[in-house]
Amino acid sequence: MALTQGRLMRPAGAAAAVLLLLAAGCGGSTTVTQTVTVTHTHTVTTTTAGGSGTTATTSAPACAGGDLSGTFAVVPNSAGAGQISYELTLTNASQASCFVTGIPNVQLLDASGKPLPTHAAAAQPGTALAARVVLAPGDSAYAQARFSPDVPGVGEQQAGACEPKAARLRVSPSGAGSVEVPVQPPTPVCSQGSLRFDLLSGSP
Repeated sequence: MALTQGRLMRPAGAAAAVLLLLAAGCGGSTTVTQTVTVTHTHTVTTTTAGGSGTTATTSAPACAGGDLSGTFAVVPNSAGAGQISYELTLTNASQASCFVTGIPNVQLLDASGKPLPTHAAAAQPGTALAARVVLAPGDSAYAQARFSPDVPGVGEQQAGACEPKAARLRVSPSGAGSVEVPVQPPTPVCSQGSLRFDLLSGSP
């Protein structure tokens, strides 16, 4: 009887082993690998300081003299303490955008085109960084200059005009060449042509 019971128990033990293996198989884990691609979008917005607010790209070249026209004209009611202000206006007369920057590189000329003593410097050196002023066709940049028209400097004659009258101003921009603009009205510039210029900007 015991032998018979032992024989009967063996199949039950085998079945338990099978069930245990099946349970182990069902309880296993599966690893899934997923590849995710992330795309970053970087947007760059460029604005311009042109006189009319027109947007232009920073790829615009430096303005050449042949690209520009302009004037150097008295600022109304600016005279005081022996000084006066004139404003330089530079207009892009070309068909493409270009830029100007810094203080103007200038030379005073008399009515016959003869160079006169000229010393241009920043009105407030070191207080501001020069920015590119991108000019679309027809846009203008501006810079005021302060100087004395009638107070003689060291070595200048004390009676009469300190210097001959300047009738034109030659401006050499960052690009090649130069442009001559009228001085309105013509004026002496004392202290050997000392001019204190503001930085060029896109607004008067």
